[in-house]
Amino acid sequence: MKYNVLTYLIGEGFSNIFKNKKQAATSFGTMCVIMIFFGVCFILVGNFNHFIEQVESEQGIQAFIENDATDQEVTEIGNQIKDLQGVNTVEFVSKEEALQQMKDRLGEKSYLLDGYEENNVFPASYVVKLTDLTQTSNVKSQIEGMNNIKKVTSSDETIAALVKVANGIKIGSYIIIAALVFISIFIISNIIKLTVYARRKEISIMKYVGATNSFIRWPFIVEGVIIGLVSGAISLVIIASIYLLVEQNIGFIGFLSNLGLTLLEFSEMFNLILIVYLVLGVGLGVLGSTLSMRKYLKV
Repeated sequence: MKYNVLTYLIGEGFSNIFKNKKQAATSFGTMCVIMIFFGVCFILVGNFNHFIEQVESEQGIQAFIENDATDQEVTEIGNQIKDLQGVNTVEFVSKEEALQQMKDRLGEKSYLLDGYEENNVFPASYVVKLTDLTQTSNVKSQIEGMNNIKKVTSSDETIAALVKVANGIKIGSYIIIAALVFISIFIISNIIKLTVYARRKEISIMKYVGATNSFIRWPFIVEGVIIGLVSGAISLVIIASIYLLVEQNIGFIGFLSNLGLTLLEFSEMFNLILIVYLVLGVGLGVLGSTLSMRKYLKV
C-alpha cells in the first residue's frame, strides 16, 4: 500500500470519529467502563495468585517431637520429613528456641516464663514448608504416622478456604472477562454500523466509481482501532490511579500485613496490563469493524 493511500485511510479513520462525535463519545465511554472492569478482574486474579504464592512460601506444618526422643531419633524424623513429596524446606526448632519464641510472643509478660529455663516443657519441633498447599493434609497425615511425633499442627482448613476463594475468583473473573470481550465487540460493531449507515450514500458512490471493498473498509477498521487504543490508554490511567489509592490505604494494607500478605506493586503488573490493553484494543477494534462491514459490503 502506497504511503499517500495509507495516509488517506488513516486520516479518514480519524475523520470518522470527529464527524460522529456523539457516537464516538458513547463508544469511548462504554469501552472505558468495560476495560476498567477488565483491568479490575485482571488485577484481582494477579493479586490472589500472589497471595497464594506468599502463603505457600510462608505457611508451614509444625511437627512437635516427644520429649524423650533421642538426638538420633530426632535427626531421623527430620530426614523422613525431607523425603516426603510436597515438602520444600524443613527447619528444626530446639526446646530453647521454642521457649524464646514464646517469650517473644508474650512481650512485656515474658517474665512469666523465667522459671522454665531449667525445666523446659516446650518440645522441640520441625517447621515444614510446602511446595504446594493442596498437599497439606497428605503431608500432615504422613508426619502424624511417624514414631516419636507428639502432635502436628497446621492451618489446613484456612489454607483450603483460601485456595477455594482464589479458584472461585479466578473462574468468576474469566467468565466476566469473556462476557466483557463479547460486549465490547458488540458495541464497537454496532457503532461502526451506525457510521457506515450514515455514510451509505458515500460508500455507494465509492463502489460505483470502482473503489474496492478493502479501500472502503480500512478507514472504519482504523476508527475501531483508535477507539480501542484510546479507551485502553484512558482505562490504564484510571485503573493505575485507583490501584495506587488502594495501596496507600493504610487500614487495608495493615489488615493484609496482619495476615502476612502484601499487594503486588502496580509496576510489577504495568507491562503485562499495557500489552493486554494494546492487544485487546486493537483486536476488538479490528474484529468489531470487520463484523460490522460484512453486511454492508457483502464480502
